Amino acid sequence: MTQLQKRKTLGRLAAVAGVALTGLGTSRLAFAQAFPARPLTILVPFDTGGFNDRMARAFAPFLQKQLGQPLTIVNRGGAGALLGHTYFLQQPPDGYMIAMSSVNYIPTNIGLQKAKFKLQDFDALNLPSNDFSMLATSTGSKWKNVDQVLDALKKDPKSVSIGVQPGSADLINITLLLRAAGIDPTQVRMVTFKGGGPARNAVLGATVDVGLVGAEGFLPLKSRVVPLMLFNDERLPEWADVQTVAEYAKAKKLNLEWVPGSQRGWVLPAQVGKLNPAIRAKWIDAIEKASKDPQWIAMAKELKLPNPWYGPEKSQQSFIKGSETLFKYMDLLKKS
Repeated sequence: MTQLQKRKTLGRLAAVAGVALTGLGTSRLAFAQAFPARPLTILVPFDTGGFNDRMARAFAPFLQKQLGQPLTIVNRGGAGALLGHTYFLQQPPDGYMIAMSSVNYIPTNIGLQKAKFKLQDFDALNLPSNDFSMLATSTGSKWKNVDQVLDALKKDPKSVSIGVQPGSADLINITLLLRAAGIDPTQVRMVTFKGGGPARNAVLGATVDVGLVGAEGFLPLKSRVVPLMLFNDERLPEWADVQTVAEYAKAKKLNLEWVPGSQRGWVLPAQVGKLNPAIRAKWIDAIEKASKDPQWIAMAKELKLPNPWYGPEKSQQSFIKGSETLFKYMDLLKKS
């Protein structure tokens, strides 16, 4: 074959490849423009009745209004969200399934359960629920502030019982607080409960002296508890009078870290945005508009459901930062 013939052949191949790539780009664009062309699915990686399930079912009609297609909720609970997260990533990355997840379970799936996925496989679009750990006691309790509790524990580690869920951010947070105060956590009376509900009830009923549960979990029972500390770097509007762990650490000149509690919200497989960013953009737009729907705002307030719009950039940063801190203290969860 002469050099001229070779050049002509290569030119024809390049032209064919260009047409193929153009066709692929056109088909993706057409797919995105038509999206959604059929019903969609909301995956909840937990059983029915929990916070994520209630949030998904309450918000679904408003998402449906924005997207123009029915939304079906599928619960895939089990193994601390591992089964649900694995199933989620096994679905075609076409944008027809979104998850209402607690993203703090993703690093525990990886660190404790050796999940095959990575943090970067998940794309947090909006995490309206950041259920920060709160240390609290009942209204009839003799404990009125954190210093009283810690001073008593320094004198006698068995003098105060603390209710907590094993394998939780709450457990990490109370352990780090005790260590920073010079108290051996292994000597303290930790009373463990299988869920946030039982732990909260133990605080309300004075079965334990103090306990840790997500601040959102305490909110409907605000008049029955005395909050002692919020494990966050800034105060929350709903708990404006509650001292944060950041404020406490600064006042006491302590080197004290903490981890976020349940970070709940809307998540896509990262592959969706990589393959078709226009579909990802449609989900973001729909979630933002639904979050700002006056009817939803009124319903969220009535149901005491969180509703801030943080957006994908801040939500993903929060997810990754919280996960990295959890990885740092994963050994505490392994021992629980």
